[in-house]
Amino acid sequence: MLSIGKVRPAVVVAVTALVTAAAITTTVPAQAAAGCRVTYKVTNQWWGGFGADVSVTNLGDPITSWRLTWSFAAGQTIGQHWNAKATQSGAQVTADNVSWNGALGTGASAGFGFNSTWNNASNPVPTTFAVNGTVCTGSVGPTTTTTTTSTPPPDVLARAHTAGRVKATANAAQYTWPGVYFEGRFRGTGVGVVLNDANNDYDIQVDGTTVASLVTPGQTTHWVNNLTNAEHSVRLVKRTESTWGAGEFGGFVAATGGEILAKPTARTRQIEFIGDSNTVGYGNMSTTQDCSSNGGVARNTNANLNFGALTARSLNADYQINGQSGLGMVRNYNGGSPELDYRTFYDRGLQHIAGDVWQNPGTWRPQLVVVALGTNDFSTAINAGERWTPESLLAAYKTAYQGFLDKLRTRYGSNTVIVVGALNWSSTPAFAQAAEQVVKDRNSQGDSRVRYWYYEDPSFDRLGCDWHFSLRDHRNLPGAPNTHPPAGPLAW
Repeated sequence: MLSIGKVRPAVVVAVTALVTAAAITTTVPAQAAAGCRVTYKVTNQWWGGFGADVSVTNLGDPITSWRLTWSFAAGQTIGQHWNAKATQSGAQVTADNVSWNGALGTGASAGFGFNSTWNNASNPVPTTFAVNGTVCTGSVGPTTTTTTTSTPPPDVLARAHTAGRVKATANAAQYTWPGVYFEGRFRGTGVGVVLNDANNDYDIQVDGTTVASLVTPGQTTHWVNNLTNAEHSVRLVKRTESTWGAGEFGGFVAATGGEILAKPTARTRQIEFIGDSNTVGYGNMSTTQDCSSNGGVARNTNANLNFGALTARSLNADYQINGQSGLGMVRNYNGGSPELDYRTFYDRGLQHIAGDVWQNPGTWRPQLVVVALGTNDFSTAINAGERWTPESLLAAYKTAYQGFLDKLRTRYGSNTVIVVGALNWSSTPAFAQAAEQVVKDRNSQGDSRVRYWYYEDPSFDRLGCDWHFSLRDHRNLPGAPNTHPPAGPLAW
């Protein structure tokens, strides 16, 4: 699956460590009023392909360049294009102006066209477009700005809901695990998101719509402005892995005249997902296994769209994505770093700090835990010099898995359903057979609330980076998302 070379030495952690800021420094000038309208028209369609014309109209103040973004919903892939520079990563398409059509005054339009593939079954029109990060609603809408302010509100978790593994400091929350999210409510025309993170990518959502994607934003307050003067919801979600350094959330702040409201109520349903790179969503936004020329693994990873997050949201459940790429239950990918494995990190709140232990605030009691560990144990041949034989690896894996299940039982109690997930990798059945035997042994000991979930599917395209699950695969995993989680119906 993945080399574990991402576990960086302490000196790198020290260099990238976050510092607590004390004052506002500089501010990037606020963006002009922004608004846009997009017309998307399929002009011709044939077996396996279609042509489309797109018109972009600027409804806000004049702009000197534009970038239009949208996502396809049915696997369409852009090919030939004209009057714009178009690229595609997974389902997301980015179209930049060319030299002669970038400047748009108020009310001015620019058009471009493209040819694309489709699946011969469904070719839906994209539902959401954004120009320069502003969602096009047909009117002057939200604007976003970034400032380097770092004076966060006190006790940020008092006004922000999270279910993730976070460590509260005097004026911020630190975290490393992928998919950590913070949710808030505010009244007014704008909201700022205070961050200090040069390692990770994020999405910001307002009222359920993604209004900004931040790439390694550093120390910043990112503003979403020009909203209607009303009550709104805001959500910040961490897309990427950062096992070598912590991100820092400094809270939500209201625009002038507004206020941050009481945080959303925690959901009654809770699910914890434990696993490796497939659980993380490693490279899931890519459409090619080689990501060396399309932004790399980080730019193509979105833990907000892995099977765990999709499943939990479909069930209106809070969730944790406690996944770490390259690690196995007892053996890591290709036998790397034999002195550690996934169990080394599971108890940590901050993965890069040896000995750190996440302190459960007492509110995290998941009714469902999904464990999918074993791909890295069995997907590569045992190398000369490793301590394993096939027989000893199998025995150690099963023993360690039982011990890990004991830990989960002690932590969460006898009523929690634990799902042991497995698949076949490179036609090697060892992982699936061993995981299924773990469940059978557990059941024979009287623990009937441990269940087996085989999630291999011949339809997987594995077009994510390095042959990982694509976004399509995550959406189509058997039982995820669905009306029931992988465990089957639960008495929530």
